[in-house]
Amino acid sequence: MATSNMIDSTLRLVFNDGIDAISGKELYKSKSFNNVKTEATPDQLYAISISLEPLQQRTLYKVERNDSSELSQA
Repeated sequence: MATSNMIDSTLRLVFNDGIDAISGKELYKSKSFNNVKTEATPDQLYAISISLEPLQQRTLYKVERNDSSELSQA
């Protein structure tokens, strides 16, 4: 049986950057924060993201958490 050990976590904030004049599609910009504590809960990360939004020039579109795990044989 294999086990998983989370080794790294990244918080990514995606912002709405308007609409492309040619294609009419929405544009997005993102900011990533590396070395997020792996023990951080989704509620904690979301609260931090919401508190960072007023400091940005764009509107927050979504919040993503990207985790990296190491698999090993138990």
